[in-house]
Amino acid sequence: MASEGNLAAPTRHPIDWKNPAFYDEEATFKELERIFDICHGCRRCVSLCGSFPTLFDLVDESSTLEVDGVDKKDYWKVVDQCYLCDLCYLTKCPYVPPHDFNLDFPHTMLRAKAIKFKKGEVGAAEKFLASTDVHGQFAGIPVVVQVANAVNKTKPARALMEKVAGVDKNAWLPSLATRKFRSVAPEAKAHNVVDGAKTPGKVAIFSTCYINYNEPGIGLDLLKILDHNDIPYVIVEKEKCCGMPKLELGDLESVSDSKEANVPVLARYARDGYAILAAVPSCALMFKQEIPLMYPDEEEVQLVKEAMWDPFEYLMQRKRDGLLKVDFQKELGNVSYQIPCHGRVQNIGKKTEEMLKMVPGTTVDTFERCSGHAGTFGVKKAYHEQAMKIGKPLFKAMATMKNGNKPDYISSDCPLGGHHIAQGFEVNQLGSPELQHPLSLIAQAYGLK
Repeated sequence: MASEGNLAAPTRHPIDWKNPAFYDEEATFKELERIFDICHGCRRCVSLCGSFPTLFDLVDESSTLEVDGVDKKDYWKVVDQCYLCDLCYLTKCPYVPPHDFNLDFPHTMLRAKAIKFKKGEVGAAEKFLASTDVHGQFAGIPVVVQVANAVNKTKPARALMEKVAGVDKNAWLPSLATRKFRSVAPEAKAHNVVDGAKTPGKVAIFSTCYINYNEPGIGLDLLKILDHNDIPYVIVEKEKCCGMPKLELGDLESVSDSKEANVPVLARYARDGYAILAAVPSCALMFKQEIPLMYPDEEEVQLVKEAMWDPFEYLMQRKRDGLLKVDFQKELGNVSYQIPCHGRVQNIGKKTEEMLKMVPGTTVDTFERCSGHAGTFGVKKAYHEQAMKIGKPLFKAMATMKNGNKPDYISSDCPLGGHHIAQGFEVNQLGSPELQHPLSLIAQAYGLK
């Protein structure tokens, strides 16, 4: 007899992506039909993303009003709506392993995406959009950066970009940094390494593509916080994209290439006793979950997994070790803060909220709902309008604090999600609070900027 769901913590099975059977389309569609039938009978996930409403509409409009009445070609409509946020698996579904139904919606979607990619059905524009290291190579080149950023803001250029690259002309796009984070990051001050019971006393920073190429200020604020707390740090010697954008396409070979470049380097820091910090939740999640599930038997992958920290996860554990300074100098007022999906599924709790609430004169309202941005999903012509619709309940909720005041700041650990929220405020005329990353808010509260 099947056991009741959610009585045990969800567990994940390894991703058997090297097995030729993984790419068997007929077997995959059989599993999709099984899963869709369970989802249709439950429907708890209807509010999470576009996949579930799409599926349920297909069922409700079919001749049988059941999954067997849905044309299997239409399964791809469901797959294409999934951006692998993982929230259905870790926050909603009562039938995930160890339940007997053994339902893993996101990784079954990943399997279908991998089949689609292997069949050559992912376009060049989507591949380019997911090639963050390619875009980033232009960051830090003075004339190129100025031209690229100016073009990024002109209507004719955005219209052309929409036509050629499928990037919605109305979607917010990040600017290239005039100087890369890795080139401007200062060396740490001379601090003694003080290990805590829960935390290593030295840190290695995995820059991430976004902070290195687009918003180095976030990374610099993290370094200021570490310096202020007498924590020595180094910047990881060399790095490549974590692979998350490629994972979202189903391009598992490219994810593997990134792993081969990053893991041997990061494993050296793990062996040397460093905590490895990545200030973009999706990047941390890749090393904590997706790559370990793709390579469950590789020692170095598991070493990196254990050494990888979200910045606020690390800082709050330093507090528990009695090693975090709380000498905040500035109040932050009203902060409307969103926990991004890839932060929630790390199972670390509300560590960012916890630290923000330590700042005197600061009120924090926390929201656990998807912004709708979801990596490249939110900027694509095919999905931008939908991404704004998915995020609208969050935008409206964040616009008024529980105390009735308007927020002074809106904030999210996901930099891209934060800008999507800011655009949602603008489009829906919800006011214009200042967008600041939580690390920047804490650096400000410490009086470091």
